[in-house]
Amino acid sequence: MHVLVVHDYGPLGRVLLERLRKTSLQVSPLLISELETADLTALDGWIPHDTDLIVNALWLANPEVAEQDPEATHKVSFSLPVALAEYARDRNMALLQLSSCYVFDGRKQSAYIASNPGQPGNELGNWQWECEQAVRTLLPRHIILRTGWSLGRFIRKVQSVAACSDVVKLPGKCHGQPVTVSDLSRVIAAVVQQIDCGAEVWGTYQYAGAEDISLYELGLAITGLSGIPGGIRVVDEMPAWAALEPANATMICTKIRNTFGVKQLPWRSGLAEELELLSLNGDRELADEPAS
Repeated sequence: MHVLVVHDYGPLGRVLLERLRKTSLQVSPLLISELETADLTALDGWIPHDTDLIVNALWLANPEVAEQDPEATHKVSFSLPVALAEYARDRNMALLQLSSCYVFDGRKQSAYIASNPGQPGNELGNWQWECEQAVRTLLPRHIILRTGWSLGRFIRKVQSVAACSDVVKLPGKCHGQPVTVSDLSRVIAAVVQQIDCGAEVWGTYQYAGAEDISLYELGLAITGLSGIPGGIRVVDEMPAWAALEPANATMICTKIRNTFGVKQLPWRSGLAEELELLSLNGDRELADEPAS
C-alpha cells in the first residue's frame, strides 16, 4: 500500500514518517510549508497517482493560534481536508484526518464517546467539527481520529510564561488527557497497518493518553521536568487564554482499542521525550505561543 503523509515542519510529521518507513509500506512525504498561499486546485501535481491512503498529519491542537488567525485555521482545518477528501473520492483513495477534543464544548459531565456530536466552543473546534461532517459526507473510506490535548503545547506554554515570569497560571477546573507526539504517531501507524491488511474499519475514533488530569496538575508535572527552569510556581488560576479551554476535554478511547488493538499509554512516561522533541524541533512554535 502506498501511503502519502501530508505534514508541516512540526515534530509529528517527522516522527510519523520515521515510524512508517520502518514498515513494509511504501511511504511518500508531502511537505506543506506555507499552506496559506498553497493552491488547493493543484492537488493533482502534489499527490502520486498510485496513492492508496492519504494521512493528513497536520495536527491543529492549539485554539489560541486559531483565534489569532481564523483565516489560516479555516484553510488548514477545513479547506485542505475537504479538498483532500474530494480528491481521494474521485480516485478511489482513502483519507486519515486528524481532529481533536475541541469539537466538544466541555459541558458534558462524563467523558465523551466517539459518537457524541460536536458542540464546539471555539474557532478551532468549530472548523474541525465542520471538517468531520464534510469528510463523512464526501468520502466513505475515511478515518477521523480525534486527539486529546497536545502535551507539547502545554510544555511550550509553561516555557513561554517562565521566560518572563516565575508564576504560571493554570486552571484546576479544566480537565483533559494529554497525548505525546511519539504516542500519536504510534497510534496512527497502527491504524494505517490495519488498513494495509484490508480491514474495513472506516469511521470516527478517539485517542488520548491514559489519565485524566487538570491543567493545574499538568503544569506541576511539567515544571518538575529536568530542563524546565527551576523556581517556577504553578498557581490554580484562570488566565485569559484559558477561556478557550473546555472544562471537560476527556474522551473514552475504547473504540480504537476494540477495533485496532491500540491501548492507551500513560502520557507521563513520555514527558521527557516530548520536551526533547520540542528542543530538536528548534522550539519553532515557541515564538508564536502567547505567554499571557
